[in-house]
Amino acid sequence: MIIVLRPGATKKQVDHIIEKVKKLGLKTMVSRGVERTIIGVIGEEDILRVQPLEAFPGVEKVMSILKPYKLVSREFKPENSVIDVEGVKVGGKKIVVMAGPCSVENFNMLLNVGRKVKSSGARILRGGAFKPRSSPYSFQGLGEEGLKFLRDVKKETGLKIVTEVMDTRDVWMVEKYADIIQVGARNMQNFNLLKEVGMSKKPVLLKRGMSATVKEFLMSAEYVLSAGNFNCMLCERGIRTFEDATRFTLDLNAVPLIKQLSHLPVIVDPSHGTGKWDLVAPMAKAAIAAGADGLMIEVHPNPEEAFSDGEQSLVPYRFEAMMKELCVLAKAMGRDI
Repeated sequence: MIIVLRPGATKKQVDHIIEKVKKLGLKTMVSRGVERTIIGVIGEEDILRVQPLEAFPGVEKVMSILKPYKLVSREFKPENSVIDVEGVKVGGKKIVVMAGPCSVENFNMLLNVGRKVKSSGARILRGGAFKPRSSPYSFQGLGEEGLKFLRDVKKETGLKIVTEVMDTRDVWMVEKYADIIQVGARNMQNFNLLKEVGMSKKPVLLKRGMSATVKEFLMSAEYVLSAGNFNCMLCERGIRTFEDATRFTLDLNAVPLIKQLSHLPVIVDPSHGTGKWDLVAPMAKAAIAAGADGLMIEVHPNPEEAFSDGEQSLVPYRFEAMMKELCVLAKAMGRDI
C-alpha cells in the first residue's frame, strides 16, 4: 500500500504518519520525488484498512499496490531512479558503460585494460575477483588479492569498480573495495545474499537468472529494496532457451518491459547474452535502441589466453571502435555516452 502526500506536505506531517504506521507493526519506505512524497507501507494491509489514513494531515490519497513487487514498482515511484556511484549517475540521460575482463588475472593486465577502456569512454571497470564456475576445476578467481588489484587500478585510472559477491560471508570484504556490488545470475534467487547486500550502503547490480521470468527478477530486486537499499540496478544478461547457436538468448524485450513496470535502471550485458565477441557490438546497439541505461562489456587484451570467457571478449581496439558507433546511436536517441 502507498500513501501519497500532498505537494505541500511538511516533514512534521510525514514523520507523524510514519510514527503511526510503525506503531501498527508495519514497515515504511519513503520515496521523495520532485513534486511529492510517497510513503510505501509493507506488511498486512488489513491492518491499514481500518485506519482512516486519508484523514491524516498532508495525505492526498491511499492506494493499494497490485504488483507483488511493491517497492520496485512504478506505482511506488513513478519517476526513474538515478543511482549515484561516486559521481557516476546511472539511470539518467547518460548511458553508462562498464567494461573490463571477465576475471581479474593480474595487476598489469587489469591496469592495461582499465586505461584503454577509460580512454574509449567507459566509466566503470568490471572484473571478477570471485568467479562462479560450472566446473570446480576451473579458475575460481583471486579473491581478496583480486579486489586489491581492482582498488589499485581505480586509484590509477579514476574508474569506479563493479565486482561480484558470491557468499554472504564475503559481502563485507567486497563492500570494502567495490563501488558496486554485483549479484550474479546464479545467485539471483539466493535470498539470504540479497538481504545481505540489501543492508549494504553500496549500490547493487542484480543480474537476471538464466531461467528467470521478469516477475521473478523483479521479486528478487524487491528483497534488496525491502532490506533498505534502494540503489539497485537490474542487468539483463541473456536467458536459457532452446536456441543453442548463441550462449544464451539476449532478451531485449525485457528492457522496455522492465522500464514500464519498474523505476530501477536497466543494464544490458551483450557479452554473456551472446557468448560471441562478433555479436557484442550489434546487440549493444540494439540494447541502446531498446532504452538501456547502461552496458556491461567484457574486454581482454589477449582473449586467446583469457582465464575465462575469452570467446566473448572484445580486444581493446574493437571496443574503441564500438564505442564510437555507440556514441552516434546514443545521440540519435537523445542520450549521451
